[in-house]
Amino acid sequence: MSPGTAADGARFEYASDQSLLVSFGDAITLEAHHRVHTLLVSLQNTPVAATLNLHPAYCSLLIKFDPRRAAHEDIEREVRARLARLGTEPAAPARQVEIPVCYGGDFGPDLASLAALRCLPIEEVVRLHSQRTYTVYFLGFVPGFAYLGTVADEIAAPRLASPRRRVEAGSVGIAGHQTGIYPSPVPGGWRLIGRTPLSMFRAERDPMSLLAPGDEVRFRPICRDEYARIEAGGV
Repeated sequence: MSPGTAADGARFEYASDQSLLVSFGDAITLEAHHRVHTLLVSLQNTPVAATLNLHPAYCSLLIKFDPRRAAHEDIEREVRARLARLGTEPAAPARQVEIPVCYGGDFGPDLASLAALRCLPIEEVVRLHSQRTYTVYFLGFVPGFAYLGTVADEIAAPRLASPRRRVEAGSVGIAGHQTGIYPSPVPGGWRLIGRTPLSMFRAERDPMSLLAPGDEVRFRPICRDEYARIEAGGV
């Protein structure tokens, strides 16, 4: 069997001598994400023999396997069969997660400039950001960093021309039509509009990351006092 495109549109590529890339198109869409996530969950619950790791992205899933135990053709054959079965199964309901966010001030140093860039009042940026339900497409960049979409066109904005050397943990940012939460202090170039007091990643916690691919997220605006209360509770 040679890599190619399945009847359902899934594309198979040999990414390395020990990995198979399964893609569902090239555009970032919820339909592609749902297909990635459904396959991911299926392979997590009932693994294909020789599989080592699964790495989801916006519209693809990278499957790493032990080449001493299986060949590309073996993995591809199993995944094709799995996709055929999954096509008849209903999608599992997404987990709903609410993230409290204190917008603006030193927590959101780019909120005012983003509002000016988009010719909107600050309050409207907050409203537009917090009224949507976002999907966690995948985790990447650093442990626990969730890529969420899709931001409303009215507040979508490019990354900063010069990234910050340090972005505090819990900072909520926008980059293009993505929004995300920095789980730890790292350099970053997303436009920061607020901060959550929740801990997004803890190595000693199970699961370590607060968010997982497939989750649906809503942001809830809070004041500084509520931020302090939640932070003191160590959530």
